[in-house]
Amino acid sequence: MIRILKLFWWSIRRKPGRFAVWQFLVKDIPGEYGVEIRRRIYRRFLGRTGNNIVVHPDVRIVGGDKLFVGDDVHLGVGNMLQASGEIELGDRVVLGPGVKIWSINHKFDDPTKHIMEQGYEYKKVVIEEDCWIGSNVFIMPGARIGRGTIVSAGAVVGAKPVSPYKILAGNPARVIGSRVEQPLDDSPSPPPSSPPSTPDD
Repeated sequence: MIRILKLFWWSIRRKPGRFAVWQFLVKDIPGEYGVEIRRRIYRRFLGRTGNNIVVHPDVRIVGGDKLFVGDDVHLGVGNMLQASGEIELGDRVVLGPGVKIWSINHKFDDPTKHIMEQGYEYKKVVIEEDCWIGSNVFIMPGARIGRGTIVSAGAVVGAKPVSPYKILAGNPARVIGSRVEQPLDDSPSPPPSSPPSTPDD
């Protein structure tokens, strides 16, 4: 029991430890008052918190000091954000239920060592403004999702840049559409040809 109390004391002396305790206490409070309680508490612990952030119940955040959140962001029910490698969410990003975002991964390059002995690699994740991430999407370390993108439910987004206003689906996620009209190619249109000359009668 004494050891447990000592571990608790050493944990809450650090900001991440205090955030973990507060998160445990408030993460499942229901209703609008639960959202308001989390908004006020998380503002003290996250790297940046914009205006009107909505944190639904059962959201779990690791590395909160490296989570940077814009205005009007919605974190959905049961989200899990591993932000130790840094996560940036732009204004009006909406995360559906069960979304997971990872910015850290195990190293595994050396087969002569146990995976747990090889440490971790950290890669920032950026989701630009006005994106909708569907339920149960998994976003891997290093991903960068352009503004206005929609990611369909259950997709797995790898460590690659996604252009703005795309629609993604699948595992691995691929572009299945666009929210804006685009020309078939970027080459300039040829000038109109002059009409053929006709001989005089």
